[in-house]
Amino acid sequence: MKLIGSKLEQEIREQLSISNQSLFESEEKRRLLEVIKSSFPEMRTAYIVNWIPEQGEDIYKILINDSIIADIELDRYSDDFEPIVESKDIPNYLHGLSKQNQIKLAVALDLAKQELKNME
Repeated sequence: MKLIGSKLEQEIREQLSISNQSLFESEEKRRLLEVIKSSFPEMRTAYIVNWIPEQGEDIYKILINDSIIADIELDRYSDDFEPIVESKDIPNYLHGLSKQNQIKLAVALDLAKQELKNME
């Protein structure tokens, strides 16, 4: 999907940047970051593209670098429960995705590619 610089894209870009900063810097997301690092040691950047707070767990869809979507389910109340981690490539994730979520993924990919390029 080609980005056009719309107001929606700008809003999504701001949300993703804030969630990226929160993932790497906040105590609240520490456990999630630890799970990502242990499951994806090649991770250099990550963006939360979806978060579903359920009654007993949090379900995240996270873009890892610019190539993997991780599905991570964390128990909300106990670190004793092993997190559920699955992954898929971008084309499989895109299949059946709503237009708004396709835009969100495109913006996240753009941010991730910029960040990875700046790391070189």
